[in-house]
Amino acid sequence: MSESLLKKEFKESDVQRARNLVNKDFTKKTKLQTGYQKSFKRYEEGDLWEESGKMWTIKNGLKQNITKLDAAKKAVQVPLTCPKCGGSMKHHLAKKMFKIHGICFDCVIDMEADLQKAGLYDQYEKNMMQGNVRAFAKDIQEWVDDFVNEQISFVTEQGDVEDWNSNQDIKKKVATNLNTYLGFLKEHM
Repeated sequence: MSESLLKKEFKESDVQRARNLVNKDFTKKTKLQTGYQKSFKRYEEGDLWEESGKMWTIKNGLKQNITKLDAAKKAVQVPLTCPKCGGSMKHHLAKKMFKIHGICFDCVIDMEADLQKAGLYDQYEKNMMQGNVRAFAKDIQEWVDDFVNEQISFVTEQGDVEDWNSNQDIKKKVATNLNTYLGFLKEHM
């Protein structure tokens, strides 16, 4: 039995693989292959390229895809330090003020104090409030438009289509009242 084991022939690739393992070269190839090989292009930091319909770049040594939402992500991301004074942005009020003004809470207090000294604080406060009211009015107008134009219909289990749009008079009344209210808001801004 032991003679049959010793008579076993080893292929050249088996011997080469054993040599590679002894030499601790685990990545060296033992066979030559022919056929298709994908071309590989090395990219550097900051390079932009398209691959499989996506845009890619390298940032901080990592390959990252570029999406349409990158600008939005950057807009809502709060930095670790204030861009104006370099102070920490850990406080919850600093994060809130950064989303509004782009600086930390302490810098907003300093800016508002400077506006009060210059006599411009009342105009600043009025502009901030009007901006809030304009955004509120825009949200209500979009809601009214969606409410009025909404078509509600369902398909039953029997395949019948049920139309639930019988409340058009109520929708028109609500839209009229809300448009009147929006007109009132715009007058008093």
